[in-house]
Amino acid sequence: MAEAVTPRPASTILLLRDSAARQEIEVFMMVRHYQIDFNSGALVFPGGSVDASDKEIIEREGLYSGGEGLDATALSFRIAAIRETFEESGILLARPQGASALIDAKRASEIEAAHRAALTGRKTTFPKVLADNKLSLALDELVPYAHWITPEGMPKRFDTWFFLASAPPAQLGAHDGKESTDSIWVSPREALQGGETGRFKLPFPTTRNLIRLGKLTNVRAALEDSRGKPVVTVLPVMTRLNGGRQLRIPREAGYDGELFEVGEVG
Repeated sequence: MAEAVTPRPASTILLLRDSAARQEIEVFMMVRHYQIDFNSGALVFPGGSVDASDKEIIEREGLYSGGEGLDATALSFRIAAIRETFEESGILLARPQGASALIDAKRASEIEAAHRAALTGRKTTFPKVLADNKLSLALDELVPYAHWITPEGMPKRFDTWFFLASAPPAQLGAHDGKESTDSIWVSPREALQGGETGRFKLPFPTTRNLIRLGKLTNVRAALEDSRGKPVVTVLPVMTRLNGGRQLRIPREAGYDGELFEVGEVG
């Protein structure tokens, strides 16, 4: 019998902005590189695994704010979400230490140009980037949205928290060309249509979260709808059915159903 795979802690952010052309939310998404061994070629939200530097930040006063009442595990998920989003998109949810406003787009661009490549190349660390630039991560900008754990039996598993955040004004984001090969601001409607036509490859959790997000027409409504709402953990149970796969998830998780036939699990 194969040894059970322990899920790796991970985080992702659904960065939101209001569409300038129509009454829809837009979300920042990226196409994963085809050589990545998990969700290769898929359209996904920026995110990744919690690492040791995220836990180091917890111990360093002034490098984050807005984490009152959260334990170390919850803090590490939020810190990882912001770090991974910066590494993968260049968008940074941070404030000058002691300030109430987020850094502006010009300052974010300067920090991205100076440090992003070194950070993704593991030539520097996120705590050092924050300390050298006197920045404090804006954990209070994150609203918990969903919690998914990869089904048992999969060769690679993640314990992933999804957060919503309003995209900082004028921070447009761009893929890194390594882990991701393209990036777009797209409405949930357009992303789902792309999944149906074959334009996009959408993992199951991504699809369900896009459907849920698409029910709300603006960023404020999306944030308020989720703020303070209990998050039900989704650990899909996978079974074989007529040559395909079926997933069972908790109905109370808010995804309009309990049983789903699937292709990509993710």
